[in-house]
Amino acid sequence: QVQLVESGGGLVQAGGSLRLSCAASRSIFTINTMGWYRQAPGKERDELVAAFTSGSTNYGDSVKGRFTISRDNAKNTVYLQITSLKPEDTAVYYCYARYGNYNYWGQGTQVTVSS
Repeated sequence: QVQLVESGGGLVQAGGSLRLSCAASRSIFTINTMGWYRQAPGKERDELVAAFTSGSTNYGDSVKGRFTISRDNAKNTVYLQITSLKPEDTAVYYCYARYGNYNYWGQGTQVTVSS
């Protein structure tokens, strides 16, 4: 099993930046894939980015250029840096991990962008 804890969300003005963190309960070297989704009220879940143990990443078309995923293997933590925030980025952001044949999710962290 993998437990994931997100942090770093909050209220930010449009144009600002945030760094979200996702701390895993086990070494992220052992986790096939880690990534981020978001879900805004009344909207479907939006896949943002996936990062693989190979080091490759796959960004969704909607976030290319403003979102960057990174890993700190020593801290078993994955980060999502978001720049030039827009009001439409307002959502709950979820970290996930693909470990073995199962997907694991964090509890989510709220990001609210004011105009």
